[in-house]
This record gives sequence, structure tokens and C-alpha cells, in this order.
Amino acid sequence: MSTHPIQSSRYAKVIETSRRVRWEIERDVLRGRAFDYTRTFLPHGLSLVDELEFLDAADRRLLSQVQGRTYAYIFGLVERFIGAKVLDLGREQALGDQVALEALVRMTDEELKHQELFRRLEAMMAADMPAGYRKTADPDAVATAVLGKSTWAVLALTLDIELFTQAHYRASIEPQHDLSPLWKDVFLYHWREESQHAILDELEFAKEDAKVGAAGRDAAVDDLIALVGAVDGILQGQAAADARYFAAIAGTRFDAAQIERIQAGVLKAYRWQYIVSGAMEPRFQKVLFGAVDEAQGARIQAALAPLAYAVPRRPEMSLPMAA
Repeated sequence: MSTHPIQSSRYAKVIETSRRVRWEIERDVLRGRAFDYTRTFLPHGLSLVDELEFLDAADRRLLSQVQGRTYAYIFGLVERFIGAKVLDLGREQALGDQVALEALVRMTDEELKHQELFRRLEAMMAADMPAGYRKTADPDAVATAVLGKSTWAVLALTLDIELFTQAHYRASIEPQHDLSPLWKDVFLYHWREESQHAILDELEFAKEDAKVGAAGRDAAVDDLIALVGAVDGILQGQAAADARYFAAIAGTRFDAAQIERIQAGVLKAYRWQYIVSGAMEPRFQKVLFGAVDEAQGARIQAALAPLAYAVPRRPEMSLPMAA
């Protein structure tokens, strides 16, 4: 199947940029370095640790590191299903537009590299941080469940993820100068390639949206809502585990009420990071709500409403963050 000339030129541009910004894990990112545990990992604008006013500076830094570990783990988890879906899309182009095929193959290769990077980071943090950290979701099980949903819904979720990845880096991570240099560099290099992936996501979503028809789109909206609910379930489990881990390894003894607040604060931060910040992103809003009718848009908004509280109380960046 041929691609419209304008679309083909966009695929070609992605290839050109991909070649220019390509990086290697050891040569460019790690470079033999270790994490600096005297520094913050995830900035306050994402971790929301400053909203837990009873934490001292050391505890806030430690909680940013626990959340930073999970931030890398969750990206590795979602990239499992993203890579598999893009591989499927590439197969569909195998005997069609070879420019689009190359762009999708390059994206698959980059997603596999990102998964390897995040596995390397987890191994490094596991060696450095106290025992007891727990990953509550299996990447293969999550990928199997996600890929059982419609392509329209999976591509909408993927676009959301890859846009908020960029928004987080540009608005919150890049401006901060007190972060662990290696941790910050990881997400600099990640951002450089994800910016191209979001272009491909948008192109592929538009092609899928043109194919599904009214009934298919209506069912796909339900799939997308179900996927958001599944993501929130993962976040609830990981937030509870991370709060327990933090309380166990922190230098401060917390009472029951404080532990409850820590867990609620971590869950709020994760909902902000992985759901609400992406749902607010202007480019995502334009693409998603430009594809659905008023009733479908209302269903999506109603599903998101219980999570709308999860925004920074005193944001350090302009909202909404934009990719």
C-alpha cells in the first residue's frame, strides 16, 4: 500500500533525524559512570515530594531516587508493548511503502535499545540501593494484555506516552541543574529518539483512524478507557510497594498516618506522571479529541475525571506541559 507523498516525506524526515541523533548505551550514555546518590533523580515537579512537608531534605532526595528507579522501570515496561506493536505495523508495510517500513524498523530497533538501557539502569540501582525494592507488574504480561486491545487504542496510548516523555524532559528534567548527571543524561538521550517516535505514532494513528469506521472507533474508545484503567491499576500497585520500600530504608521513622500520606503522595505523583500530564498535553488533546465525536470525548473525560486531582499543588513549570 502506497503512502501519500506528504506522509512519505514525514517518514523520510524521521529516518534522517534518527540517523543523526542515534546513540549507543555505553559509548554515549553510561560512559562508565555511576549514579550520584547525593543528588536528586526525579525532579520535584514530577515526584511531588515537596508536597510531603514532613519529609526532610535527605528523605525527599531518597524518595526522588525511589521514584526515579520506578520511572525507568515503567518506561521499560511500556516499551515492551510499544516495540511489539511497531513491529506489527512494520510487517504490514513489508511489501508496501519502503520509506515507512524503514522508519518503523528503526523505531523498533530504538525501542529495543531503550529496553536494554532501562534493564541496565535497574541492575545498577539494584546493586547500589538497599534490598527490598519490588517491581509489581510483569512486562510480558502487561504487553500481552495491551496488545489484545484494538490498534487504534494502543496507538493512542503509545502517542500519549511518547508525548509526555518529551514534555517531562523539556519542562521538568532539563531545566534542573541539581539532578544526578547520569540520571539526567539517560532521559536526555531517551528524549532525542522519542521525539521521532511520536511523529510516527501520530502518522500511524491517523492511518488507523481512517480505517476503523464509526462503530470500530466507538469500541476503540472503550478499549482506550480500559487501557487507562489498567495503567492506573499498575500505578496503584507500584505506588504501594514503593511507599513501603521508602519507609523501610529511610533514615526517619514514620508513624502510620505519615506512611499513609506517603503512599497517597506517591500514587498522586505516579498518576500525574503517567496519566494526567499526558492527557493534558496539547498535541495529544488535539489528535485524540480531533478523532472522536462529542459523546466519545465525554466518555473519555468522565473516565479521567477521578484522576484529575493528580496535578502539582505548586507547579514549578507552566501547565500543561508541552512536548
